[in-house]
Amino acid sequence: MPQLRKDPIIDRWVIIAADRARRPYDFEATPHRPPDRFCPFCQGNEQATPHEIAAYRNPDTRADEPGWRVRVVANKFPALQSDGQPSRQEDDLFTTAEGVGAHEVIIESPRHIASITELSGDEFRDVLGIYLDRLLDLKQDARLVHALIFKNVGAAAGASLEHIHSQLIAIPVVPTVAREEMAGSLDFFSRTGSCVYCEMIRRELAEGGRIVAVQGDFVAFCPFASRFPYETWVLPKSHSSHFEDLPRDQLADLSTITQSVVARLENVLDRPAYNYVIHSAPFDTRSLAHYHWHIEVMPSVTKAAGFEWGTGFHINPVSPEEAAAQLRQAAKSPDRSKHISTRGTG
Repeated sequence: MPQLRKDPIIDRWVIIAADRARRPYDFEATPHRPPDRFCPFCQGNEQATPHEIAAYRNPDTRADEPGWRVRVVANKFPALQSDGQPSRQEDDLFTTAEGVGAHEVIIESPRHIASITELSGDEFRDVLGIYLDRLLDLKQDARLVHALIFKNVGAAAGASLEHIHSQLIAIPVVPTVAREEMAGSLDFFSRTGSCVYCEMIRRELAEGGRIVAVQGDFVAFCPFASRFPYETWVLPKSHSSHFEDLPRDQLADLSTITQSVVARLENVLDRPAYNYVIHSAPFDTRSLAHYHWHIEVMPSVTKAAGFEWGTGFHINPVSPEEAAAQLRQAAKSPDRSKHISTRGTG
């Protein structure tokens, strides 16, 4: 029988429609787009992007030239502009503000590849390291109060270029999802004296049925009220509200578990399109006892329709318990024959 489940943090319900459950191979395969004829993100094409903001480079190499390992540039078609002040105008009905913020692209490899599973552990650790660098730098801008790092992989997940990259958008307001998460977690803390995320981690580790992987101080599980088939969260076991406060010596374990989660998804779902998003507390807050940063990985294997748009409910045809069981059984390393790149380095 289908089951209604309420998210422990946000006042959000999902329907776990187990009777509609499908095997992974019943989901529509993600069409693989042909290789880009010209890729502005490949090494050697640096002049095709905006100027370099930051990079991890080999010694004796210069900005906007080859020799980089990870490179950050402004988005060529930014959602927000870096100049100006976020002045607000409002009346009894409408509120507007200047579209001030930062919109950056993190190019994660000079090689023309698509998946983080094609990066070495050290290469993906560099990606995570430059995430921290950019957040710490943008946090110094008093105009900005929140930043979101996200990755779109595959056309179905919103990616316009195949070359491996992620994005960062920093804005002068706290977005709705972050406000709802913080409000829900504060309510739980006020009632119990505990962080709801810490309690979720404790319960998941004790029960084990939704655990996908554990690596050092990090755990990955399919959340109790999963909105999407095979949705997986990665969290630090130790309480921390701000991702940018992550100690650098923990990057290796975070790199390992995140790559493991994506590899398992790629094996179970035949390299699906997916998004991952890093949820972190706003810049203008100090360490929060009630909030816990986390990464949400969401495969794009179902689509919202009328019921979802009309109610805000999600219908998930695969229970998180079944999804986690399949992901645990999946090999940690994907079948590389599915990942052979048809391009060189640019």
